[in-house]
Amino acid sequence: MIDLEKDVKYIKGVGPNRVKLLNKIGIHTLKDLITYYPRTYEDRSKPKNIIECIDGEDTLIEGIVTTKITDTRIKGKTMQKLIIQDETGLATITWFNQSYLKNVFKEGNTYKFFGKVNNMFGKISMTSPVFDNEEKKSNTGKIVPLYPLTYQLSQNVIRKIIESGLLDVEDKLEETLPEYLIEEYRLYDINEAIKQIHFPEEFDNFNKARKRLVFEELLTTQLALLQLKNSYTYEDIGISFFEEVKMSDVINKLPFKLTKAQTRVLEEIDNNMEAKTPMNRLLQGDVGSRKNSCCNLCCI
Repeated sequence: MIDLEKDVKYIKGVGPNRVKLLNKIGIHTLKDLITYYPRTYEDRSKPKNIIECIDGEDTLIEGIVTTKITDTRIKGKTMQKLIIQDETGLATITWFNQSYLKNVFKEGNTYKFFGKVNNMFGKISMTSPVFDNEEKKSNTGKIVPLYPLTYQLSQNVIRKIIESGLLDVEDKLEETLPEYLIEEYRLYDINEAIKQIHFPEEFDNFNKARKRLVFEELLTTQLALLQLKNSYTYEDIGISFFEEVKMSDVINKLPFKLTKAQTRVLEEIDNNMEAKTPMNRLLQGDVGSRKNSCCNLCCI
């Protein structure tokens, strides 16, 4: 059985400095890590033609490198510029202070780029996008989770650490729901739910994973409340008020007439207060329904 309480420092990719950063966001154990769910997702799975790019939109484009990367010095910085094209047009890709990229891109090869589009008078450009060659899906070609983070802990780092944590628990998590519930409500098993909530293959998979985890959370809450209610009902002894005291004596003196619903609720409360078990009741009503009147009567 997998040890979910294993210290996060033993996860692949976690060193002494990253342990401190993970601890700052509440991740101390393997369980904390795999249940640290994304706050949102970026869809990097569907490329657009360059001509379809919209200014300011985060977009995936795919194109052939047409020139070698150029290196220009600007105000103490170096700017790397790359030109790519697809069947619809050209796009300029730029980075700053990334001289190593000269050895990354090859003319004639196809690469995928994901970043914010700048469309100035039909000229498409991107600054500092993430990228892959056409065969890889490290940064593009998939749905990418985005996590709540702290300073100095990047999305790429937390994703890689969570990937390592998921490999440690792959198909080893103990199922917490009975089989009949999983079948009746068509839920993912716990292992598939945890996998798909972090790295969904499609948004439909994310929705199914979320359904499973929300279902379990609500069921756990309901069972806890039921257990609390039962402990009140069967274990604790409450105060029994005298049956001789009649609420009707007070009701008859009111300057208004109670509705049938108010009378019924008061009778139920009266019976509860005469019983030996504690009363656990929420009085609910619309604005103007004289809830305060009912509560005051119960306090008399």
